[in-house]
Amino acid sequence: MTHVCEAASPAFQSDCPLCQHDGGELVLRNAQLRVIHAHEAGFPAFYRVIWNAHVAEWSDLSAQDRAYCMDAVVVVERVLRECLQPQKINLASLGNMVAHLHWHVIARFDWDSHFPAPVWAQSRADAQESQNNVRLQALEQQLPALHDRLRQALQAAGF
Repeated sequence: MTHVCEAASPAFQSDCPLCQHDGGELVLRNAQLRVIHAHEAGFPAFYRVIWNAHVAEWSDLSAQDRAYCMDAVVVVERVLRECLQPQKINLASLGNMVAHLHWHVIARFDWDSHFPAPVWAQSRADAQESQNNVRLQALEQQLPALHDRLRQALQAAGF
């Protein structure tokens, strides 16, 4: 099995799913971080920027590494805004379930099943399921082109 973090490295934790696996569909990886598309039901534009080395907290990174990671988050946010025109982008770095530093970058739409509540909240009772399914399918069809655009933008920004 190929591990994301090197098993011999002190930055590898054998019980950490983000050390063992990409954490989703890989969009881009370099030596410091990776950008993945997370397959979260009902939220097709859900991405994560994951620091490759196992660190638990934002303050575990040097100022230079924090700036580098946040620059990647900004590029992902910018591309999602340009390509999808969401009502809002949600950014979160919780790590409560997986204590490996990662940022959630989620395009949110006024028609999604939870808007304006967080994606982790209970679904709205008034969500129009059939209409939302059409919108979700249309958005999912845009994902391959979106992933190409993300790669281009991240590479152009030096990632």
